[in-house]
Amino acid sequence: MAQVSDVAGMNAERDRDTLVVAISSRALFELGESHELFERSGVEAFAEHQIAREDELLAPGIAFPLVQKLLNLNRAAPAAPRVEVILLSRNSADTGLRIFNSIEHYKLDIARAAFTRGAPTSPYVHAFGADLFLSANPDSVAQALASGVAAATILPSKAPQRQSDQLRIAFDGDAVLFGDESEVISEQRGIEAFHDNESVRAREPLSGGPFRGFLDALHRLQAAFPSEASPIRTALVTARSAPAHKRVILTLRDWGVRIDEALFLGGRPKGPFLDAFGADIFFDDSAVNVESARQHVATGHVPRKARKVADAD
Repeated sequence: MAQVSDVAGMNAERDRDTLVVAISSRALFELGESHELFERSGVEAFAEHQIAREDELLAPGIAFPLVQKLLNLNRAAPAAPRVEVILLSRNSADTGLRIFNSIEHYKLDIARAAFTRGAPTSPYVHAFGADLFLSANPDSVAQALASGVAAATILPSKAPQRQSDQLRIAFDGDAVLFGDESEVISEQRGIEAFHDNESVRAREPLSGGPFRGFLDALHRLQAAFPSEASPIRTALVTARSAPAHKRVILTLRDWGVRIDEALFLGGRPKGPFLDAFGADIFFDDSAVNVESARQHVATGHVPRKARKVADAD
C-alpha cells in the first residue's frame, strides 16, 4: 500500500500561484545500482540493500541541479509565488529513509513525499496538483501525460558546460508547448504541405500541447521578478523555420506568455544550440532531437502516444 508522508497529510490543495514539480527519486538521485537490484531480485532484496546503506549519501542525479535552482527561487524572492518540489518514490517509507537523509544533507527544501513500495507513483502526481512530473520511468510518465499533467522521462544526459545561477528551461514547440496537428501534416504530407498550412493559418493560434500549463505556471513565476534581473530564462528551440515561425510568435502573443529566446533551427541538430543557451533541462518529443540534446544538457523526453485525445484537437 502506498504511504504518503505525514508532512503531506492527505490534502493536495495548494496556493494556485505555487509552481509544483513532482520528481521521482531516480531522477533526483543516482539510484542506478539500487534500481538494477530491484529489477533483478525484487522488493525484499532492494529493501535490505537500502536499509543497510541508509547512512550512505546518494550522489546527485540528472535532475538534481534543476531542483536546486527551482528551490533557490524561494530564497531569491520570498514574496514571489512559491516553488514546491515533491518526491515520489517506489521505495517504502522505511527504505526511503536513505533518500530523506540525502535530501537533508544537501539542504533541499523537500517536505512532501509519497512512497509506494513498488506500486506506480503516477496516481499521486495529480493528487498533489503537480504542474510538472519528472521521472526515469517511461510508464509513469505516460500515465501522467494521459491524465493531463506535463511529464517527461529524464534521460541519461551530460551536464551543461555553461554553468550559471539563472534557471534556464528550453522547450520544443510542436507536440510539447503546442499541439501536434501541424507536425502530423509534416509527417504525413511532407514539409511543403506543412509550410503551406502554417502560412495559410498563420493568424490562427496553435492548440496547446502537454506543456502549455507548465509554461503558464512558469510565466506567472517569472512575472514576480523584475524582467531585467530575472533568475529564470526560457527558450523555444524548434525545428521550424520561416515561414512557419510567424504562427508560433502570434500564438505565444495570443496566450500572453513570455518566452525569452526563440531559436528557429530549420532542422539543425539542437544539442549545440542548447549548450549555447545553457539549458538546465530541455523537453522534446522527437527521439532524434532528444538524442542530440542529451549529449549536451539534461533532457526530458515527452512521448506523443501517451497524450489525451484532447491535446491534439
